[in-house]
Amino acid sequence: MNAPTSPREIYLSLMAHIGQVIQGQEVALRKLLAALLTGGHVLLEDFPGTGKTTLAKALALSINTRFRRVQFTPDLLPSDILGVSIYNQRDQEFRFQEGPVFTNILLADEINRASPRTQSALLEAMGEGQVTVEGERRQLPQLFFVIATENPVEFRGTYPLPEAQMDRFAMRFHLGYVTADQEVAILSAQERGHPIDSLGACLDEGTLLAMKKAVSEIRISPELKHYIVQLVSATRTVPGVQLGASPRASIALMKAAQAIAGFDGMAFVTPDHVQELAVPVIAHRLVMEQQARFSGATPEGVVKDILKKTPVPA
Repeated sequence: MNAPTSPREIYLSLMAHIGQVIQGQEVALRKLLAALLTGGHVLLEDFPGTGKTTLAKALALSINTRFRRVQFTPDLLPSDILGVSIYNQRDQEFRFQEGPVFTNILLADEINRASPRTQSALLEAMGEGQVTVEGERRQLPQLFFVIATENPVEFRGTYPLPEAQMDRFAMRFHLGYVTADQEVAILSAQERGHPIDSLGACLDEGTLLAMKKAVSEIRISPELKHYIVQLVSATRTVPGVQLGASPRASIALMKAAQAIAGFDGMAFVTPDHVQELAVPVIAHRLVMEQQARFSGATPEGVVKDILKKTPVPA
């Protein structure tokens, strides 16, 4: 059997492979892979036990590349993530010991449990693919993908992510609970052990980077680019929104739409692709005014309302 070569074939192969471990999360996995292929990063926000960490681990194990996990805690320091210079007595010189950020896929588990100072250590890495330690700039691998998780219902011992940090995430989305039948399937799969323990790689880094290049070449019309900008810029004038989405949101939405167009086997982006990803790409970047929050307004609701009111290009 020939190895898959097109973005759609690789996407279907990867979905089926991860589907051996993750039940009923095809929509979330589609978004996760779109972010991975466009150089973005993902914030998974959901209740405990819904499979956030398992999803991240399953993706990492499916790709033959480097994976590191950092459990964020209040006493975690920036040097614990970035690395630190250690004095070598034998050579009488300092040598830099790389931190876990020097990897391909980084799982930042419960990121909101670390202090804002430690959270900010990831800003440069996520935005520019590099870190500056002790005045020296160090480049991260070409494939660098952060999957951060957080629990939205716990507030004790947590720190809200600053707006600049939120803007570095290409998407934020939830997994949600699976159906009763899917939950029964999970029980059956884990009756004698966890299927993730036997999950191997089905994709190498070279194929992934080639797929990344292929989806970046998928055509998107000028009309759709204007549509994306209309959607994003509209968030800056909505009553009740204190801070709207930045141009970084427009770029992320365009690239993610190209990725899922490739997943669907298409050579061009359609308005449906843009609309599918508008909420997970834009909503988490909005800061609502206090009065609007008290009135029940949400960033997701704002984006959905903008989608209804903005004319769709023919």
